[in-house]
Amino acid sequence: MKQTKIVHLIDDTTAGGVMRVLAHIKSAPALSRNATHELRCVSRDSRWIGQIKADIIVSHLAISWRALPMLTALRLSHPTTALVHVEHSYTCGFGKHNVNHPRRFSALLRVSYQLFNKLVVVSHAQGAWLVHTRAVPKRKLVVIQSCVDLSAFRKISPPRNRVRVIGVIGRLDCQKGFDTFIRAFRQTINPGLSLYIYGEGPEEPALRELAGTDERIKFMGWAKNPVHAIASVDAVVMPSLWESYGLVAIEALAAGRQLVVSGIDGLSDHVAYGAHIAETPTVEGWQMEIQTLTRLDLATLPKPASSCDHLESVFNARWQSLIAELAPQ
Repeated sequence: MKQTKIVHLIDDTTAGGVMRVLAHIKSAPALSRNATHELRCVSRDSRWIGQIKADIIVSHLAISWRALPMLTALRLSHPTTALVHVEHSYTCGFGKHNVNHPRRFSALLRVSYQLFNKLVVVSHAQGAWLVHTRAVPKRKLVVIQSCVDLSAFRKISPPRNRVRVIGVIGRLDCQKGFDTFIRAFRQTINPGLSLYIYGEGPEEPALRELAGTDERIKFMGWAKNPVHAIASVDAVVMPSLWESYGLVAIEALAAGRQLVVSGIDGLSDHVAYGAHIAETPTVEGWQMEIQTLTRLDLATLPKPASSCDHLESVFNARWQSLIAELAPQ
């Protein structure tokens, strides 16, 4: 059987969720059986990508007015090639916190998405929002929840019977809501409780200032090995202001860790697999969630991982189906 050649275009090779998902796509036997996957880096200042010899071109690029001429040129120079865009960034929460001109933003998304044969969204919540805003017709949209190899997370030893270490993991950016959670943690009087903060980013100085002299709060640096990071904590909290999906969530659940999320955007997808949504994602609300976590007897609770064991096979199957649909016959 002829191998389908797929070229993935990326404009940000920083270690993170997108690169880990792409690494999984390249290494998963189910996705390399009938297809080859090549990564090609594109500068965000580019106006012309050049001719690409591929059966399917998959964009993981950031959509913007500046990038629109490049995307238009990509479409015009590959009129018969199937083009797919994977939307890793934009969500309802992103719009609320970052968009000053909603109509102009909606126009950008509609014009950009029209250039592609299919739009892949990484969560059901993200897809529902894009359809609701009429940025993309439902027939053109495919939901493929992000995934990586979870086998190493499933092998992590169970947490202690009581939550003694809470972890927040991700880029230290205002998006993640770590500032609110640090404030809540500092107001929690429990000397036996620790907060591990894994990540690097522009907000680190401000977050360290918020943490002050509280010796229970430890900045652990970038989580070079996510498995080790999650193994070091008993529960994971994701207080994000916007989040397209959140790989940390499925990794925590696969490791049998309690997971509490803000419920915004794609984080709501994880409720089906055992995540708990914070009732009120405020300082006071997160303080209550911390107190609830510390009261749990983890030994008596069902392991959250059991409900997310199928995520990898679903991820592989949906990519296989999309490739089969778009590949030249």
